[in-house]
Amino acid sequence: MRAQIYVQMKLLSDFVLSFFGLKEGVHKFEYKIDKQFFESFEYDDFLDADLAVHLDFVKKSTLLELYFKSEGVVTMPCDLSNEPFELPLTGALDLVVKFGTEYNDDNEEVLILPHGEHQLNLAQYIYEMIVLSVPRKRIHPGIKDGTLKSDILEKLEELSPNKNKETDKIDPRWDDLKKLLIDKNK
Repeated sequence: MRAQIYVQMKLLSDFVLSFFGLKEGVHKFEYKIDKQFFESFEYDDFLDADLAVHLDFVKKSTLLELYFKSEGVVTMPCDLSNEPFELPLTGALDLVVKFGTEYNDDNEEVLILPHGEHQLNLAQYIYEMIVLSVPRKRIHPGIKDGTLKSDILEKLEELSPNKNKETDKIDPRWDDLKKLLIDKNK
């Protein structure tokens, strides 16, 4: 257990940005994100991940500006068929860092660090940017174009109400209700 915690801490320490020695101006950083990164956050929706994060870091005399962009592919199970597929992802996040008397991250776009702080851990921001770029419905592209064949899809099609002949008959009470609506609009 201690070895696992040490590995996680070591992994996330790669995302600590020390800005104390940097000159004012624009600095560019690149981060490679894989499945192990998400495992350190105990996020297991991705079967695999291959993402690149580009950071444009602007150091000014009184504040810091961070512009994150991510792009790449994650492998995850389909919500309908549970078949794994590669999902292309892109994301962006802008963050302003100001300095104040105490740490405050209540605002999503502005972070306040205490005066004298000289580094910032970017891992949480990168994690949230990528996870929030995943669509709510994750559907295998083979389902959309009809090329995916699986037992689960066949069973879903069999159980679909559109295939059930008994539901094809419309209850006559619905027709009476529709007439009421039509009469009301006249």
